[in-house]
Amino acid sequence: MHVEGINYRTVWMEKSSVFMIEQNLLPFEFRIYESKSYRQTCHAIQTMIVRGAGAIGVTAGYAMAQAFLEAGSAHYMEYVEAAKAEIEATRPTARNLFYATERVFEAGRRCYENAVDEAERVAQEDVDACKKIGEFGNDLIQDGFRIQTHCNAGWLAFTNYGSALSPIYEAAHGGKKLFVYADETRPRGQGARLTAWELRNEHIPHLIIADNAGAFLMSQGKIDMMIVGADRIAANGDVANKIGTLEKAIVAKEYGVPFYVAAPISTIDLGCPDGSHISIEERSGDEVLYQTGRDKEGKMHEILVCSPDSEALNPAFDVTPAKYISGIITERGIIKANVDEVKSLFGL
Repeated sequence: MHVEGINYRTVWMEKSSVFMIEQNLLPFEFRIYESKSYRQTCHAIQTMIVRGAGAIGVTAGYAMAQAFLEAGSAHYMEYVEAAKAEIEATRPTARNLFYATERVFEAGRRCYENAVDEAERVAQEDVDACKKIGEFGNDLIQDGFRIQTHCNAGWLAFTNYGSALSPIYEAAHGGKKLFVYADETRPRGQGARLTAWELRNEHIPHLIIADNAGAFLMSQGKIDMMIVGADRIAANGDVANKIGTLEKAIVAKEYGVPFYVAAPISTIDLGCPDGSHISIEERSGDEVLYQTGRDKEGKMHEILVCSPDSEALNPAFDVTPAKYISGIITERGIIKANVDEVKSLFGL
């Protein structure tokens, strides 16, 4: 990821601190957040200083490594086991979080140095997988395509490259002319704030659209394909992703628009038979009732945008059944969303 000529990863570890791009401040301010303990890193995940499936996973792996570094000789395993439970409670829908935490925990049982090394391996594998996703996904994109996205599954959602945006970047860097419609993605606006910021940095033509504008554009034949990310993929190909993904998939099916999910295999949960078994995180209703933005003088404000006497329901994700998905783009190739092809990725 290049920001003002400097190459960044979304999250990285130096000594015992975890550093990450403070995503709550984007696109208005670019700042690096330092987390000095595993509990601070848990806080960063919960408050969405860092967010996105892969980035959550890598950050959780680093948090697990921090716990091993912090544990004293007395009650060593008791401390890290409690830390593991705390880390895993931060964002229950994201499969990558559990994948990374489990790997680092098992490595750290032998010695804490192994925990740090394993966390770094998880991060590098995330980078490599997203690069391959871009290469495979590029084959689906034709010159002149108009692509719709939802939420943010770009650099910021992974350690680098991203999942849903990786094919777009690969196609654009290869000389294909593209146009991207970025759903705003209420309530937190990750499409309007983060995806649009990334696309601007990459000089890719785009427009932000309201979440409920996609159906109209598809009905007008103005969308050639849609690519989204995933927070957890069940064994049968059902996909949990940012709230609003399901309705986009249904509309795409109605209008014959190819609807692809891009995700590394670390997002696949073979222990989850179908989408009905995926735990859906519910976040504070304040995310719906309030919005944060910058005024004309450049000052940041949080303002109430809804009825003052009303409360809000805020599920963070929904589940898209496999029947609405044209294919899943992984680092091992593009597969159909069904149990046989999902298991084939693991040699089963």
